[in-house]
Amino acid sequence: MLIDAKAINTFYAASHILRDVDFAVAPGETIGLMGRNGMGKSTLLKSIMGLVKPRSGSVVVMGQSMTGRAPFEVARLGIAYVPEGRGIFGNLSVKENLVMAARAGSTQAARERAKSGLDWTYARVLNTFPRLTERLNHGGQQLSGGEQQMLTIGRALMTNPDVLILDEATEGLAPLIAREIWRICGLIRESGISSVIVDKNWKHVTQISTRNVILVKGQVVFDGSSAELIAKPELLEQHLGV
Repeated sequence: MLIDAKAINTFYAASHILRDVDFAVAPGETIGLMGRNGMGKSTLLKSIMGLVKPRSGSVVVMGQSMTGRAPFEVARLGIAYVPEGRGIFGNLSVKENLVMAARAGSTQAARERAKSGLDWTYARVLNTFPRLTERLNHGGQQLSGGEQQMLTIGRALMTNPDVLILDEATEGLAPLIAREIWRICGLIRESGISSVIVDKNWKHVTQISTRNVILVKGQVVFDGSSAELIAKPELLEQHLGV
């Protein structure tokens, strides 16, 4: 497993957010992490990334215990995180945002992708995000919300990760831009990089996901394939409001 989190219990002060959550990511998987607002999706991602320390449970990344470790240590093992709100450097240009993140992947899988010419170079990122090519010298703060999302994903890919975690993939984006983000998510899947995608649009998520996990009040209530999820309309209606 690339990520193997077991029995995670995470609190915010006295509020018990995650309750004995098991969550794993295998090589080549694209996982849709679903649930209504406030169900613990972002908290789970932050617990994995070391942004929030679980009170109990374990997080193993690439075979190494990362429970409660600093986010940069998790990132060094090949995990790229695109948070809700994007977090680009507004005072840097598009080019500077991308170049500053560039590095060769540190894992065996990343090295194999590089040998096959499948690593994410600056040229490949620009080819994948033509809109960014037109705005290389624009400051981050000059970009639209959709362009900022593209830049954040492109910057994450420049680290040549084994897993890309994308929180609220298309939140607040115009339909045309959202469609472009979904196209890019498909390309990431085809490139062999595993990904975890949080988004409210379950129909788009299930079109590219190999597995889906639904959280309700900090607990996993479903873990299965897209076909299995779509075959349970009562589950979709109950937990996703469809």
